[in-house]
Amino acid sequence: MKAITVVPGDVGQVRAEDVAEPAEAEGALLVQGDLLGICGTDADIVHQGYGTPPPGEDRLLIGHESLGTVLRAPQGSSFAEGDRVVGIVRRPDPVPCEPCSRGEWDFCRNGKYTERGIKERRGYGSERWRVEPEFAVKVDPGLGDCGVLLEPTSVVAKAWEQTERIFSRASWRPRTALVTGAGPIGLLAALLGMQRGLDVHVLDLNDSGPKPGLVADLGATFHTGDARDTGLRPDVVIECTGHGPLVFELTDVIAPNAVICLAGISGGTHAVPISTDEVNKSLVLENAVLFGTVNAARRQYEQAADALARADRAWLERLITRRVPMSGFKDALQKKSDDVKVVVDLHA
Repeated sequence: MKAITVVPGDVGQVRAEDVAEPAEAEGALLVQGDLLGICGTDADIVHQGYGTPPPGEDRLLIGHESLGTVLRAPQGSSFAEGDRVVGIVRRPDPVPCEPCSRGEWDFCRNGKYTERGIKERRGYGSERWRVEPEFAVKVDPGLGDCGVLLEPTSVVAKAWEQTERIFSRASWRPRTALVTGAGPIGLLAALLGMQRGLDVHVLDLNDSGPKPGLVADLGATFHTGDARDTGLRPDVVIECTGHGPLVFELTDVIAPNAVICLAGISGGTHAVPISTDEVNKSLVLENAVLFGTVNAARRQYEQAADALARADRAWLERLITRRVPMSGFKDALQKKSDDVKVVVDLHA
């Protein structure tokens, strides 16, 4: 079968090549790969050397944002031939640590977890893949190809879940939310904020391309420029850019008792002077919380599946702005000005 394989950190080693069929040891569900979503993690694997092939292998079968159709399912499972499914990315460590033993591998404490298409496991970027039934999530058939958005939605589902847990420390509830960054993660974070009945605002660097329209049609408000110039005093911020200086700007604009959730990572390394004492004072005196989140557990995949099933499919379809064949994977890593979510057609 055909699959996309890479040598982390070597752009010249990206291939769509013939590989062996997936081994039964990888899971009892045999799945036909349909679509593969591309994100910044994939670019970091190819360009920056992030990620690790399975032990004893030189190449990594890449891909963690999956969508496929079940070809064969074991008797007694909750899956049947023809079901659309997404594979969960992370696997618990073999020890396991306490969180992993409780299904919270997204909170792994010893770093020995593995991840499909990222860390020591073959990914989903192939014509066929296998997955353990307990690590597969059924997608509402009404979503069609928008099911490929499930994995990134799981990330923001966790961000919102953890944010809401922090708000449970007090009796009041947030009314205004600011999402920074209008990429796929930011737009999906805004969607989940709207579903929670919040007044949602989205801040991005520029107002060209499809993003302002997507935000407006969601019922949210689009902004550009400096967060301090928006006039907002948000109760909650979902930060999706990973831009360090922006994180500290946000401490100047939040309302009292606010929560800032950091859901983005940037590859930047430039240093910017900041007054750490002032930031500390602001967080303490305003009773604010600043925290980071990564990955997702099964329950957040299920939350994401529910959120997408309740969303407007026509709006979700507009997030998928470009499709490429397997052979175009390397080019797809280079974002175009009007890109939102780029996907690989695993049939092409």
